[in-house]
Amino acid sequence: MPLPASLETRSGSLAITAQVTVALAGSRSPRLQAAVLRTLKRLEDKTGQPLPRQLSDATQGTLTVAVKSDGEPVQGIDEDESYTLQADTTSVRIEANTTAGALHGLETLVQLVQPANASYVLPAVSIQDAPRFRWRGLMIDCVRHFEPMEVLKRNIDAMAAVKLNVFHWHLIDDQGFRIESKVYPDLTGKGSDGLFYTQEDARELVRYAHERGIRVVPEFEMPGHSVAWLVAYPELASGNRPAGIRREFGISDVALDPTRDETYDFIGKFLGEMVTLFPDQYLHIGGDETPAPDWKSVPRIVEFKRKNNLKDNDALQAYFNQRVLGILTRLNRRMVGWDEIFNPALPKNVVIQSWRGEASLAKAAQQGYQGVLSAPYYLDGMKPAGVVYLSDPIPADTKLTLEQQKLVLGGEVCMWAEQLNERTIDSRIWPRTAAIAERFWSPQNVRDVDAMYERLLSVSLELETVGLRHLSSQDAGLRSLAGSQNIAALRDFSLAFEPVSFGERYQQQHTSQLTALTGFVDAVRPDPPIRHEIELAAKVLAADGAGQSGKTATARRALQEFFAKTGASVPAVQQQMIDSPRLQPMRERAGQLAVLAQDGQDALRYLAAPGSAPADWKKKVLADVDAAKKPSAIVRFTFSDALVLMVNAVK
Repeated sequence: MPLPASLETRSGSLAITAQVTVALAGSRSPRLQAAVLRTLKRLEDKTGQPLPRQLSDATQGTLTVAVKSDGEPVQGIDEDESYTLQADTTSVRIEANTTAGALHGLETLVQLVQPANASYVLPAVSIQDAPRFRWRGLMIDCVRHFEPMEVLKRNIDAMAAVKLNVFHWHLIDDQGFRIESKVYPDLTGKGSDGLFYTQEDARELVRYAHERGIRVVPEFEMPGHSVAWLVAYPELASGNRPAGIRREFGISDVALDPTRDETYDFIGKFLGEMVTLFPDQYLHIGGDETPAPDWKSVPRIVEFKRKNNLKDNDALQAYFNQRVLGILTRLNRRMVGWDEIFNPALPKNVVIQSWRGEASLAKAAQQGYQGVLSAPYYLDGMKPAGVVYLSDPIPADTKLTLEQQKLVLGGEVCMWAEQLNERTIDSRIWPRTAAIAERFWSPQNVRDVDAMYERLLSVSLELETVGLRHLSSQDAGLRSLAGSQNIAALRDFSLAFEPVSFGERYQQQHTSQLTALTGFVDAVRPDPPIRHEIELAAKVLAADGAGQSGKTATARRALQEFFAKTGASVPAVQQQMIDSPRLQPMRERAGQLAVLAQDGQDALRYLAAPGSAPADWKKKVLADVDAAKKPSAIVRFTFSDALVLMVNAVK
């Protein structure tokens, strides 16, 4: 994952042994050598075989990596990322025009290695591969909750493993200013709570990402979401000045003053400093959610709009964007911004990132603007991988012409941080992002959700080997809640639950930057594997509940085990709640689980013997499910839809 553009399987396989030799037949750049050595270490960990670290310059080895060029010093959007991988019973050869392509080929190599009897082998294959889209990104918000460098690095490693190539670094917002400025030191001195990335951190992360074929695009939010700017330098404000860093989430009223030359002088000096840290051609200015009531009420600004024929705030923000675009142009950078910057007054070299819907992306392309789709890929919506997987930057039924389709650069996954921290971030991003990465890379017709989920299980385990904690973090959270290592029952109990969406949680809990993120909702993962497994099994039984086929019997066993295990966990967890105040909000959910688990077992019994269900049973169970769908403990049941499917199939 992602599936290659073309894959042909052949007979036989290559055993991975200590006798493997490695040859670099072409470029021997330090970047390529480091990547090959990292790959050998991962293969060594995966197979348990000690592998050589000598990289010969022979024309062929057991593993040959033939690269024509290391590529541009600063990887660009048009970098050739294609590669071929040919493996037979004696050797494997990866060829690429650039190191970026070879990096992708090496990731494919690691995924292909599999156990076979007493050894590990690489199956004989022929792969021709290239990405469908040039922009395949992940945005991490490091403002609402600061993420340490080691968290960012392990997520960059995971991005590389699934062939993403843009790390969008959200660095400025109302809740903090996270990047050091030596020109304006108060930006972090007053606006960061002491939690920020030094300039050396930024250079190190750019280097680290480049080594893995990933571009770093920084985002400096303006003119709205600017509380942290204005706490440090209040003279930049349009009118009202914030008293301190904003702890609440949502949209603030304050904004930078777009009418004063001093504002642009300040921005110009700041961005001039930032481009020395971030060499990528693209720079993100945010530009979203700027209600700016001061722009409507401050006489000086109202008069400015009148004199410049700016009819409303949107026009004034377009003026601001044009001024900032001029700064970026002088700095040899291209502007990226959220939907709100889209305005026909802007030149066509501006890139629109769509967060409000696919329609805005299409509209921008129709008017000649390049764009990146993010609207369906907001991970804080807690949608299952199977849902986001089917959303496409260019769907099969697109109305865009071929020329307009070329303007759609790709897509970007967004991980906003209102409700996560360094302990939970991995489980909110992964493994769902691996599924979306396939959408950005693989051919459009790769859309089999069930096959995707089957592969996602293996990929999820592989991702943990690069350092992610998306799997292990759940047990750590449960141990903390229980105050004990005895979490067997709590682990079974947790199978029944996943977090609600960002909006639902905010309505129920009204989180702020100071909210402790250590509840049951923070321990459980979105879209856990059991959710899809139960859904598949329920579909089988709904179609043939009384059947005796092997498939039906397997589905029946899986559901019986699930309902029995989760139901049996309830008494032990209720006992743990007595000594764990942080578990006590789950009391109502525990009672509901006991009822629903019994309902599930009853449904299995009635499906196996059609006509045996009492007349009012179905109505009663559907009422149980409806009650369980009401808000409680900011979690939802993983199996509600599957249970409804089973109940409705009972005769």
